[in-house]
Amino acid sequence: MGQPVRDYLLTLCVTAAVTYLLTGPVRKFAIAVGAMPAIRARDVHREPTPRLGGIAMFGGLCAGLIVADHLFNLKSVFELSDEPRALLSGAALIWLIGVLDDKFEIDALIKLGGQMIAAAVMVIQGLTILWLPIPGVGTVALTQWQGTLLTVALVVITINAVNFVDGLDGLAAGMVCIASAAFFLYAYRLWYGYGIEAAAPATLFAAILMGMCLGFLPHNMHPARIFMGDSGSMLIGLVLAAGAISITGQVDPDNLKIFFEGSERGATHAMFPVFIPLVLPLTIIAIPAADLVLAIVRRTWNGQSPFAADRGHLHHRLLEIGHSHSRSVLIMYFWSALIAFGTVGYSVHAASSWIVFVIMAASAAGLILLLMPRFTPRAPHWANRFVPPRYRRPQEEVSAPAYEEEPPAEGSGDRQGSQDARTGEEGAERAPVAVGVAGVNGATAIGPRSRLSDRRSLDSSP
Repeated sequence: MGQPVRDYLLTLCVTAAVTYLLTGPVRKFAIAVGAMPAIRARDVHREPTPRLGGIAMFGGLCAGLIVADHLFNLKSVFELSDEPRALLSGAALIWLIGVLDDKFEIDALIKLGGQMIAAAVMVIQGLTILWLPIPGVGTVALTQWQGTLLTVALVVITINAVNFVDGLDGLAAGMVCIASAAFFLYAYRLWYGYGIEAAAPATLFAAILMGMCLGFLPHNMHPARIFMGDSGSMLIGLVLAAGAISITGQVDPDNLKIFFEGSERGATHAMFPVFIPLVLPLTIIAIPAADLVLAIVRRTWNGQSPFAADRGHLHHRLLEIGHSHSRSVLIMYFWSALIAFGTVGYSVHAASSWIVFVIMAASAAGLILLLMPRFTPRAPHWANRFVPPRYRRPQEEVSAPAYEEEPPAEGSGDRQGSQDARTGEEGAERAPVAVGVAGVNGATAIGPRSRLSDRRSLDSSP
């Protein structure tokens, strides 16, 4: 069992390395071709940032599939299944549409049609849902049209859910990476734990998806040097959906009867915890999917188009209540990991009550974090060189008593008085800005922009 793990790790590392190395040249290419749209009202960054990061991610996907095809323990996936070829075909189409959108801003309905066509291409090549295991009922076989419609719907929902959550630096790539990690653990357990070979393609897709996200994240963390754009968000959404379709619709529940006694209905009912992660990608994208539903309801209620952009997403709400950019991203990471790994843990240890208490304790900790937007963790002085600048303890705290005894310099009283006046008026806002703004691409635009407008109004007043 160790050899397959090494093959997956090699595939993951190659995918991550190719994605990481391609992102730099892709950034220069995006700047050269002008794929740097102006800042919009809903954006949280302050400077035009190049897009087209999906080009590097698609290169990593191709590299991962090529390497896996030449590995002894993984090449059988390409010999016994057409799903890798179907994934590559659909990914190439959705990637091309995303690249055009990043450069030319194509219409939302055209993108929706392209997503449906990409899903249909995968269905034609065999990547489709054939049946659904329903606890208490058994295996429900789907007709060709039912399977096609359900497959297309799952692909479109997943793509748009990931696209909607791509609003902060590193948010979409990190959440999808967490999703693919949890999904990999479950798919690998089905294949090598239960010997279900039909779970092999989904396991490979999850490993490659982790590599794509890990390779892109160093360039996309706050402050981001490049955005993945629709070419990247739609691509990783499609790969995530392909894994869900592969393991949900292709794994025959009859093969699982070997490990459970009784009839098909009894086995399905007894395997209820095992069937939960069959829809694991749906639980993983629960947060972006909820954001998608809330956005559609909110825009329709306000008389707007469901495709109209606004600043009402969950990550925008976190910024508005005072969380910094990095904290907002970490909070979204936390809830995604809690849902994903909690579901996998419950499927493995359903009979143990401790898993429920762990999930409840983690949920309570997450709620506490949500209620503490002003708290900023600081590392010890000796660890300053090992942590990001935003978490370093300022050196002024060490030498502050020495400066207090020195007499003020001549003429510093007026400056100090004016500085105190500004601090008194803006002290409540200054603290979160120092936390949220880590560079010129800072994301918490609400606080700084409001102060800037106030100062301009004061300068223009007689």
